[in-house]
Amino acid sequence: MSDAPKAQGQPLASRVSAEHRRVVALAAAAVGVVYGDIGTSPLYTMREVFSGLHPLPVNAANVLGILSLIFWSLIIVVTLKYVVFMMRADNRGEGGIMALTALVVKALGDEPRRRRTLVGLGLFGAALFYGDAMITPAISVLSAVEGLAVATPYLEPVVEPAAVAVLLALFLLQRRGTGTVGALFGPVMMVWFATLALLGLAKIVQVPQVLNALNPWHAVTFFAENRWQAYLALGAVVLAITGAEALYADMGHFGRRPIRLAWTGLVLPALVINYFGQGALLLTQAEAARNPFYLLAPSWALYPLVALATAATVIASQAVISGAFSLTHQAIQLGYCPRLEIIHTSEREMGQIYLPWVNWALLAAVVALVLGFHSSSHLAATYGIAVTATMAIDSLLLYVVLRHLWRWSRWAAGAVAGLLLTVDFGFFSANALKLFQGGWFPVIVGVVLFTLFSTWYRGRQLVFERLRSRDLPLEPTLESLKRNPPLRVPGTAVFLTSKPDAVPHALLHNLAHNKVLHERVVFLTVTTEPVPRIPEERRVELQALGAEFYRVMVRYGFMDQPDIPAALDRLRPYGLEFPPLETTYFLSRETLIPSLALEGMALWRERLFATLARNASSVTAYFRLPTHRVVELGTQIEL
Repeated sequence: MSDAPKAQGQPLASRVSAEHRRVVALAAAAVGVVYGDIGTSPLYTMREVFSGLHPLPVNAANVLGILSLIFWSLIIVVTLKYVVFMMRADNRGEGGIMALTALVVKALGDEPRRRRTLVGLGLFGAALFYGDAMITPAISVLSAVEGLAVATPYLEPVVEPAAVAVLLALFLLQRRGTGTVGALFGPVMMVWFATLALLGLAKIVQVPQVLNALNPWHAVTFFAENRWQAYLALGAVVLAITGAEALYADMGHFGRRPIRLAWTGLVLPALVINYFGQGALLLTQAEAARNPFYLLAPSWALYPLVALATAATVIASQAVISGAFSLTHQAIQLGYCPRLEIIHTSEREMGQIYLPWVNWALLAAVVALVLGFHSSSHLAATYGIAVTATMAIDSLLLYVVLRHLWRWSRWAAGAVAGLLLTVDFGFFSANALKLFQGGWFPVIVGVVLFTLFSTWYRGRQLVFERLRSRDLPLEPTLESLKRNPPLRVPGTAVFLTSKPDAVPHALLHNLAHNKVLHERVVFLTVTTEPVPRIPEERRVELQALGAEFYRVMVRYGFMDQPDIPAALDRLRPYGLEFPPLETTYFLSRETLIPSLALEGMALWRERLFATLARNASSVTAYFRLPTHRVVELGTQIEL
């Protein structure tokens, strides 16, 4: 009898233990992907504060004030905003600004004007990310390789070529995917964070008074005494929190609990200890401001530290590059970006994708940044505007979630979002002062990409409107075909159409020119819903229309990988099969003609949209259709 409770408890304890091991393993993996950007910030943050664009005098009050600002920024922005609040605002487990924007669209379904404004903000925030994706690899790798010049000044001329060589190798390897080396990311970054903590701890033990900076009063007095200089210093302090958005963006890959465990259990303590160690060094050696991170280490450890820092920054860069691939794929699925070639680099992991066009565009921009700005100190001026603008947009969108999805009162939601926006605006306005020192770069990238995204989205709306004006209703047309059937030929015809209730234009062209119909005709509509993924059991919907006509709806989420043949294969249990050699896919191809005759967009935007449409990758490749079984029939559309 006494053994019964124990026996019953063992399976539960075993399950709890297995779950705990799973969470810990995911947290270790998250360290290698999520925290690369924010984890390499100690390489340059303190250096930029005390020897950057607006250098502060190195004295005890300033050092303690800056350390207090960094510590409380990590607590308020990263821990409170992203770990506590933003990670609760998930879209079916997924995070990131696109997922958040889709969530807001759902929350404001009956308020189209506000919805359009906030979607525009979310889209602009997504566009700004690409500027960050260009700057992060450049500044991170360059700051790591600059350790060579600290170890031996004679090596300074090789810093720039070495950084370019590392970046070239990184981008050239993207096509192979990260599956092979990705397993090393977690262990390398854990060694990196352990090294950060050890370097900082060794100096804190010697100068323990540096821990006084944990008191926020030092940040208050720092502002009271320095005012304008303190405000300018925020432009460098923000470097300590760049990469915070990755905690939210990568939530779908690892889950909320592992990311939170990694932050509170390893990353936050290691970062704080290292920053305070650098501060302790500056309290005793003011001349160390030229590069306090590398000067924390003993001379014998400099070369191994440069190697480890370079590996860490490569991993940080990889995370940002993968993020750019993922964000572009989401934008394509949601209709904000033209179709681009997508190569799957893993047969097992759906999320491992490679977009050649994005990869080469990023490489060109990153190399241009390194060669144009020459040092990570000069590049630091470009950093911050995009990051802080995106953070402010996140706070605005969070208010909508608090108010409309979580049903908070207007005062409670306003108080939380107001506090976060105040911090975001302080950082953003301080960084805006660096606009002419390099801050223009991410702004221009963001504006250009926002223009492309919004033009593509609006252009597609115009195309659908023009096509709708020519549409014939499907049901009456089918009744007419049933009464006066044309010649039916063997095989299955699949007509892709965006409107399930209208006759596909490709069908009309086929009847007009070929005078025949296949013995089985399927009208296929593909939709993308504002959720990350659609469960397989909801993927396909079939409706029989009689006389071997069928309507099929295929649904995808914005993170799903479209595959039409695989989706159609799910209809096999319903007696509908699609043998590859007996199935023909009919597509409509529109030729766009920019025109002033009709209202829609400015002529330059119409021309831009037509150019984007001509250069978009084929529907055949995007939906993984067999190329030898596709027929395209064209029509002209005046915008």
